[in-house]
Amino acid sequence: MTRCEIIANQSVQDEIVGLMEEHIPDVLYTIIPMAVGRGKNSYKMGSATWPETNFVLVSYIADEKVKTLKAIIKAVKEKFSGEGIKLFLVKAAD
Repeated sequence: MTRCEIIANQSVQDEIVGLMEEHIPDVLYTIIPMAVGRGKNSYKMGSATWPETNFVLVSYIADEKVKTLKAIIKAVKEKFSGEGIKLFLVKAAD
């Protein structure tokens, strides 16, 4: 199993979740709907000065599905090149 964390702009949440459910039908996940902070290129604080926010999606998926997830995130990054989208993968303990 692999722990997958996706941190991305809320504007791409539906796209990512839809593709995950389409291509990894048995996927289970938790979404933290509003995450604020500072990324490499911008702030996302949900405030008047920095109005945007991110979401965090956490999922544990079978190792053989990691390649599919990477392809999904790559496709979304290409489609929405101006949005911050990050995927973090950590091998989960058995």
